[in-house]
This record gives sequence, structure tokens and C-alpha cells, in this order.
Amino acid sequence: MKCRVILSALVWSICAGCSLNSETAQSDLYVFSDVSDFSKSMYEWRVDFSDYPATREDSLKFDLQHSYTELPANLGSKKAIMLSGTNLSDDLFMFIKKKVTGLHPNTDYNLVFQVQFATNAPSGSSTDGGSPGESVFLKAGASAVEPQKIIEQNSYVLNVDKGKQLDRGENTIVLGNIAGGVNITNFTLVTRTNADSYLPFVARSNDKGELWLLVGTDSGYRGTTVIYYTNVSVVFSSSY
Repeated sequence: MKCRVILSALVWSICAGCSLNSETAQSDLYVFSDVSDFSKSMYEWRVDFSDYPATREDSLKFDLQHSYTELPANLGSKKAIMLSGTNLSDDLFMFIKKKVTGLHPNTDYNLVFQVQFATNAPSGSSTDGGSPGESVFLKAGASAVEPQKIIEQNSYVLNVDKGKQLDRGENTIVLGNIAGGVNITNFTLVTRTNADSYLPFVARSNDKGELWLLVGTDSGYRGTTVIYYTNVSVVFSSSY
């Protein structure tokens, strides 16, 4: 669902973390939001995986799964986008992506993300393979080209720079990890955002006025991760 709005006090508070200088702040500011409530639809988001072996025999061991499905029963009868994988490479990336159109061509946009998801990874838990919560990092970003997996040195890798685990990349920032709380046993809803951390992210649209949004988990945990995305909201702002 795309909503284009004139700058309001609410949106200004959301965008407070954007890197606006005094000259920009005095200019007209074009602001709109893209809101995807997955209980209603997938809103053209697509699923993929990267950072795992390109051979079929090895990739099958990762047990990669995804579906548009019901949330776990304790969270009610709403739908979400589920991704699951068993990380054997210490770097599995499970992601969703969506193309946004109608932007001004070749223009820098400040992006503020708010991602809600369900996780069963407890805080403070540790295993021989790392922490199922704190070692799995939630990333969000955007690129002018479609994020796609490509083959390099017999592995599937991403064609845009997402960084590695805790490190941000040119095309993503780290919103946090997927830990849901101490001693949780059921799936729990968690929200991560860069609105209140003053962590700016700027992406430049392509010459067609497009940007590809990217949200995913970058895992340093050698084990199985299951995540249900319930909502992704992105506020775009640009000065003219």
C-alpha cells in the first residue's frame, strides 16, 4: 500500500533520524510511505536466499523453505511471510524484496524502516553454533538494481552489498538482531526500526525512478532459523 503525503508533524518525527542538513531542512521535502501489512497480502514482495552452496546436493542440506502462511497459533489467525533455513555456512542470508516505482529518477532518498516479525529465538541463549537470537542480524536497505543471487566460487551470493552479519553494507543497514526476549518458548512479535537510533540510510533511485527494497536476516548462527514477517513499513523522503 503506497501513501504519498505532504510533510506532517508525525512524519517529521519519524524522519528525525535522517541526515538532513540546514539547507535541506529549509527546502521543500517530498515524503511518502510504503506500508505492507502481510495479514492482507504479500504486496508484491518476493522471497529468496543467498550465501549457501550452489550445488544441489549441498544446498538441500540447508532445508530452505518459505511460504505465505498462517502465523503460529499463539499469535492469532493472521497471515505472514515465513522463511526458514538451517545455516551450515555461518552466513546464510534469507530475504524478501520488492520494487518501488514512481520515484523521481536518479534521486537520493532517505529511508526509515520499521519491520515487524515473529521470532522464537530467545535473548541470552547460546549454543556451540552461536546464539539463535543475537547471532542473527536483521538488515534492511534498498538498491537501484534488483537484489539477486548469483554464483561465485560455487556459492550463491548476493549481487548487491549487504555487508556481512553485524557489518552494514552499501545497500543495507543493521536494524538489530532477532532475539525476542528472555526465556521465550513461543513465537513472539518484535519490531525493529532505524527511526529511533539515528541510523540514516540513503539510496539513489535509478533512471526509471525505481528502487528495490530489501529486508533479510544475515546469520552467524549454525542452526535453524524461522522467521515470520508481519509488516514492513518504509518512509521515503527527499528534498527539492
